[in-house]
Amino acid sequence: MIYGAILAGGTGERLGLDLPKQFLKINNKPILVYTIESFLKVDDFDLIIVSSPKEYIDKTKEMIDEYITEKKEKLLVIEGGATRNGTILNSIDVTDKKDDSIMVTHDGARIFVSPEQIQKSIDYCREYTASCPVIPSVDVVFESKEKGRLDSVPLRKHLVRAQTPQAFKINKFIEIYNDLDEDEIKLLDEAMVLFHLRDESIYLYEGDPANFKITVPFDIEVAKTILEK
Repeated sequence: MIYGAILAGGTGERLGLDLPKQFLKINNKPILVYTIESFLKVDDFDLIIVSSPKEYIDKTKEMIDEYITEKKEKLLVIEGGATRNGTILNSIDVTDKKDDSIMVTHDGARIFVSPEQIQKSIDYCREYTASCPVIPSVDVVFESKEKGRLDSVPLRKHLVRAQTPQAFKINKFIEIYNDLDEDEIKLLDEAMVLFHLRDESIYLYEGDPANFKITVPFDIEVAKTILEK
């Protein structure tokens, strides 16, 4: 079984919104709808799980009914967790957890993900334990453990920026998670960290610079420009 998990629990705080950013309309369509449409174009998915803050579950379902006209039977809206990791665990809870089942997680606010990128995540995960698209870091990155202080300068040629969709074998995720101690669990801000902690094979493949995450007001203007082309 192949599952998609669209993580849509953002609050919209950095965008200055009074509702979760997945409901923000760009060119007359909510952010989350763009992402769902891309996932529905990938035939491999048996189920696509859409997470939502508890108080917005009904609104999310209404939005899907209004904007999605085909393959709605492949969509399931669930309550997200308090953290990204918690949302992934909630998504796993509704899967069959059979051997070799795969989950593809994606930020709901990365609306320019292509079906080709999603398909690559599935195909590479079939061969490896997990897969993740990455793009080179175009900037020098400083490590600063204390505000105002430069602690180290990693070599840029060794640095890449992680994107989503990220795919992994569901049973392996559960196996590793159950083996983590509390300190390790605190390190989990995305699924790939979990696999890295146990030296599992993660295949990094070429991502797409256009697959950016809408986070701040400037990103909205960029998205509008791209969609109007």
